[in-house]
Amino acid sequence: MNVIKEKFENLKSKSGSHSPSINSILKEIPEIQIEVDACFLSNPYATQLFLDYFKNDLIKTGKIDRVLEFYPSQNNVIAKSISKSIGIDAKNIFVCNGAIEGIQAVIHNLLHGKLSIPIPTFSSYYEYCHKNIEAIYYNLKKEEDYALNLKNYSAFIKENKINNAVIINPNNPNGSYISSEDLKEFLEEHRDLDAIILDESFIHFAYENSSMRLKSMQNSISDYKNLFIVKSMSKDFGIAGLRCGYLLMNEEYVSQFLRNGYLWNVNGIAEYFFTLYGNEKFLKEYEDCRKKYIMETLFFVNQLTELKNINVLPSKANFVLVELIDGRTSDEVSAKLLVDHGIYVRNCSDKIGLDGQYLRIAARSFDENQKIFRALAQL
Repeated sequence: MNVIKEKFENLKSKSGSHSPSINSILKEIPEIQIEVDACFLSNPYATQLFLDYFKNDLIKTGKIDRVLEFYPSQNNVIAKSISKSIGIDAKNIFVCNGAIEGIQAVIHNLLHGKLSIPIPTFSSYYEYCHKNIEAIYYNLKKEEDYALNLKNYSAFIKENKINNAVIINPNNPNGSYISSEDLKEFLEEHRDLDAIILDESFIHFAYENSSMRLKSMQNSISDYKNLFIVKSMSKDFGIAGLRCGYLLMNEEYVSQFLRNGYLWNVNGIAEYFFTLYGNEKFLKEYEDCRKKYIMETLFFVNQLTELKNINVLPSKANFVLVELIDGRTSDEVSAKLLVDHGIYVRNCSDKIGLDGQYLRIAARSFDENQKIFRALAQL
């Protein structure tokens, strides 16, 4: 095990603050047998739904040839497909090669001054800061389960004369959630900021009542020129390999990006997905598997709370942050899960802002969740 662990740690160091992909692990460490990927965050039922449509529409018909041979549509044309699905004008939609491209584009091209970033969070927000933008960390409190208190955050922004702010809802890596009502109040209070980046990458797994209806802030985009909403398709639709995402923002900024090199930044298969994104039948079937996945995630999280020696933080995402409280390290436990049980989880030892030993565990299918639970119970 020590040799394999050393190989994995070396691979992890090459990946920086992000976890190495399954493909990288299997290529570099073939002796590892991965049964469950509980590191990367996606709905497996949605992946299967997409594959069913993909096979019927492109593979069986032979239309995949055209998708591969011909150039995809330009960015603003694909934006029109998205517009039909979400009811937002295409001129406010910037299509991205993964949401991370949009995050980088905004930070590198539009921001200057100070950017407040609640930590712990997704590391790219501070890693993309450059000489014209200073990352100002707002430390979330362990005793509050690392939840973001917007009133305290507002006071922090004002006290430090900050002109740009990040909010991830639900947050990564802990899954804490802010209600749409509280977010609306925050946006109204901070119209004076240059930019508010609201990352909704995990919003499809959150809900505010028993109907489990999706509560995005996307309809606020026309009310606030300083609002940038990040949308990732990787997690909710289970298609990380396609690199699909988009940003909602003021049309002036969309036009600026399109004039500066984002003409064909999305591939043909990603364009095919965005046509499905506007397909009523597909979306109805997706909604069914979204709710099924949420219910199974809730069951799984409840199981985890029964285990000794761990503390499971409240989450409204498709993952939970688990604190190890028996003296073992996250390096030790994540390595044993991977080598002995074939279960890949996110070791959060490199997450700044976390006080303690933590693993982030993604929910998977029901059967996979049971494998994770049994392995943790043994440990």
